[in-house]
Amino acid sequence: MKFGGAALETPNHFCRVAQIVKEKFQSDIRLIIVVSAMGQMTDELMDLARKVSPNPLKREQDMLISVGERISMSLLAMALADQGVQAISLTGSQSGIMTSDDHLDARILAVRPLRLKQHLDEGKVVIVAGFQGVSQAKEITTLGRGGSDTTAVALGVAFGAEKVEFYKDVPGFYEKDPKKDANASLFSHLSYDQALAYAKSGSTPLHPRSIFLASKNGIPLHVLSFKEDERMLFPGTKISDDQIARSLEPIYESIGTGDQSPP
Repeated sequence: MKFGGAALETPNHFCRVAQIVKEKFQSDIRLIIVVSAMGQMTDELMDLARKVSPNPLKREQDMLISVGERISMSLLAMALADQGVQAISLTGSQSGIMTSDDHLDARILAVRPLRLKQHLDEGKVVIVAGFQGVSQAKEITTLGRGGSDTTAVALGVAFGAEKVEFYKDVPGFYEKDPKKDANASLFSHLSYDQALAYAKSGSTPLHPRSIFLASKNGIPLHVLSFKEDERMLFPGTKISDDQIARSLEPIYESIGTGDQSPP
């Protein structure tokens, strides 16, 4: 389950998200939760950096903006504890997300989720800071725009997840941006290729990198609203290709723009 910044905008939002997670957890499903930074926190941190330095170092920007997701993961763990759910928060590096050395735009090279497996086996909900990992040089890195979506899919690949759910501020996947076109069509199901085509037009609530990674590994995606009233009206959009078999070996992102990068 992945929750974006809009779902975690205020302290009250964390209580609502904790309730969604609790309801899912009670159905005896092993859960990994990936979180973004609260609201516009990443942009605010970048603005803060530019106020201090007109040309901030990329490494130091990564150190700064990776804080946003760490705030979200710890607050959600607290909210779940108050609702009687055992949960633990982990950073991208603690979760074994290994990346290239490219600060601000790293690619995932491998996932070694030993700590996640341990805590899942203990019956805990595991909360992971999205958008970040650790390079081969043991430096904190971030994955660029849409990085938390990509984190969620990469963890789904590592565990052979049944699906990855994305809780957004829209009820599903639209033909066009519904915030710009109120008459945009809402889809109940899309293939990976269809979803990628719409992603290139900028109408998608998911980053193309996450869709592409899911397509290479046959991981079904489900986009739905974090708002209960919208979920009751529309169950969201499912993205998959039934004919795609999962690879025997997980496929992650390449360092550059080779065959495994999004079109």
